[in-house]
Amino acid sequence: MAKNSGKVFRQAAIVASFLVPLWAMPVHAERIKDLASIQGIRNNQLIGYGLVAGLDNTGDQTIQTPFTTQAIGNMLTQMGVNLTPSQAQNLQLKNVAAVMVTAYLPPFARPGQPIDVTVSSLGNAKSLRGGTLLMSQLKGADGQVYAIAQGNVLVGGVGATSGGSKVAVNHLSAGRIPDGATVERAVPTMVGQGGFIYYELSNSDFGTVQVVVDAINRNMGPGTAQAIDGRRISVRAPDDADSRVAFVGRIDNLDVKPVAGLAKVIVNPRTGSVVMTQKVTLESCAVAHGSLSVVVDAAQPEVGQGADIQVKQEGGSLMNVKAGANLADVVKALNALGANPLDLLAILQAMKAAGALRADLEII
Repeated sequence: MAKNSGKVFRQAAIVASFLVPLWAMPVHAERIKDLASIQGIRNNQLIGYGLVAGLDNTGDQTIQTPFTTQAIGNMLTQMGVNLTPSQAQNLQLKNVAAVMVTAYLPPFARPGQPIDVTVSSLGNAKSLRGGTLLMSQLKGADGQVYAIAQGNVLVGGVGATSGGSKVAVNHLSAGRIPDGATVERAVPTMVGQGGFIYYELSNSDFGTVQVVVDAINRNMGPGTAQAIDGRRISVRAPDDADSRVAFVGRIDNLDVKPVAGLAKVIVNPRTGSVVMTQKVTLESCAVAHGSLSVVVDAAQPEVGQGADIQVKQEGGSLMNVKAGANLADVVKALNALGANPLDLLAILQAMKAAGALRADLEII
């Protein structure tokens, strides 16, 4: 019983960040560029299919991954090496792996600019370490080719196999190629529309929008900025491209003090993690929580004897939880319960249902 219970608690011991007492911190000024982005200026996702060659017998088992064989046959045909269907089907090349190639096309990227790519195994390759990505087209959502990728794959892990034993450090089925792709097609990016640019906050908040609008109007002139809703801000900008770039640069570096965010508790039941924001408060309440455990002993001393199953209910006394006016008080009250992270998940949900937890409870 003690051994199994210890294992459960070790798995649940991904201690939540609020278990250490915290004190309210003053709100520091942040740049507008850290709170908001300009509408239309964003990354674009690219994806492609390719082959990684030069592996040390760690590539795909082509019998189980026929698409690797097909890709190799198509590539060789384009290079003037014609294989019959039977020959292509019987290829056994363990030094080749089929991969998906992904990248982000940054805003204002021009043809000839290098970008990083990520290479991920698509089949059953054991490792991509030491491989070279062959020329692969990277396409956007519209099906157009925007970049060409090729280069040596950098894998951060290492592994070894011998006599049926296997040791692996980190992940071996994915890697990066710094500057591994060259942009071939540019995506038009407009800084604003007409005489206006539009800022979009990362998180919707009417108070923060008003603070940003006031800061822009105070530094750039009255009437320059106007709030559209709880997230978007319209800013009157110069028509000249050079003046507009300088204008946006000045706005991006303006310091503002954002309004404190919502009171929110984020719960992850899979890991036992709980994170609270500074605005979380508690009302006085009484809590009793007992943990239920089921232990199955599979040992059978005598033939025909069934497994021993025990159910244990650990009682929990009724405890008074004092009201907490700030995050430090909330942490102190929850620590007084002496519950592990998984128990706290159930306690927080019950507090929210009872109206004692003054915060939004979000389960991810």
